Amino acid sequence: MQVIALDWKWLFIYPAQGIATVNRLIVPVGVPVHFRLTSASVMNVFFVPRLGSQIYAMNGMQTQLWLRADQPGAYYGRSAHFSGDGFPEMHFTTHAVPPAAFADWAARARGQGPALTAATYPQLAQQSRAVPPFTIGRVQPGLFDAVLRQQLPPGEGPDEGRGGAHVRPSGGR
Repeated sequence: MQVIALDWKWLFIYPAQGIATVNRLIVPVGVPVHFRLTSASVMNVFFVPRLGSQIYAMNGMQTQLWLRADQPGAYYGRSAHFSGDGFPEMHFTTHAVPPAAFADWAARARGQGPALTAATYPQLAQQSRAVPPFTIGRVQPGLFDAVLRQQLPPGEGPDEGRGGAHVRPSGGR
C-alpha cells in the first residue's frame, strides 16, 4: 500500500491491484498491510487511532508502517499534524472488510473511472478542501516513486499569510 499526503487529502495507491482511492482506505481484515508513505507537500502525519501508531509523511522521504485490522468495521483516520488551511478536513475512513470482499471490490474498481498518470497527477495534487472520497480505476505504475523522488512537482504547501508567500516543501519560496 502506498500513501501520499496531498494538500489536503490522502491518496492511497494499491499497486498490486493497479487502482487508488482518495480519502478512503479499504483493507482486508486479518491481513497485515505494509504502508509506504510520503508527502507531496509539507510534512504530515498519517493516523488511524483504533488501528495503531501514527507516522510522519515527509516530502522527498519515505516512511513505513504495518497495520492490521482484526475486526471488520469503519475506522476514522486523519492527519495529525497541522498542514495549512485545509487541515481540519484532511481525514478519511478506513474500511476493514473480509478478504473476499476486498478482492471483489478491487476487481470491480479496476479499469473504472479516471486514470491517474504523470499527466493527470498535477490536477489531483492541487490544493483542495473537503474532497469527497472517490476511486481511481487505473494508476500508472511507479507513480508513488516518481512523487517520492520529486520527479513530479511538489505541492504548493500552506500559505504563509496574507502576503501570498508560500512555504515550499523544499523550504524555498
